[in-house]
Amino acid sequence: MENLTIRNQSRRNFLCTAPVAAAAGIALADVFARPAAAQGAQGKFQLFTAKTLADDLKALEAAPGNNNLVTDPGVVVILTVEKDKSAKEFEWHEHRDHIFQIHEGSTVYELGGTPKNGRNIRPGEWLAPESDGAQKVTLHKGDMLLVPRGTPHRRTTHGSVTLTLISAQDAV
Repeated sequence: MENLTIRNQSRRNFLCTAPVAAAAGIALADVFARPAAAQGAQGKFQLFTAKTLADDLKALEAAPGNNNLVTDPGVVVILTVEKDKSAKEFEWHEHRDHIFQIHEGSTVYELGGTPKNGRNIRPGEWLAPESDGAQKVTLHKGDMLLVPRGTPHRRTTHGSVTLTLISAQDAV
């Protein structure tokens, strides 16, 4: 396949394109490549080996919670194991998109609608106890969900789920 370069892609475009490109077998490193000199210190790659991730997941199975793999200002990657947990409120973000990939188990997301009695908890971040018209989606092993910025969402897990969250944020 010829080397493609798309210039001036935002994180949002990347997040919208990544699942489609992966499904089509396109190497995102080729599509979104930038010369190393242009990346600077922020552009250093990070490798998470299969063994490291397996060890992290084993530890999370023993003590459910989160393992923050990447916490850069523009992107966060979190491994999560959750058991019998329900979010009390919907959340939504003005400057962040989320991608959820389910590795094991299942979980239910409530998505969209119109938030009721919402409150701003910090710049660009909101919570609300309800969202009229939200749709429920059940995710199972292998499923991926893209939640664009501004979309109210909350998760309910009966049993256990193991997932990865990738969250990209524009500079505010």
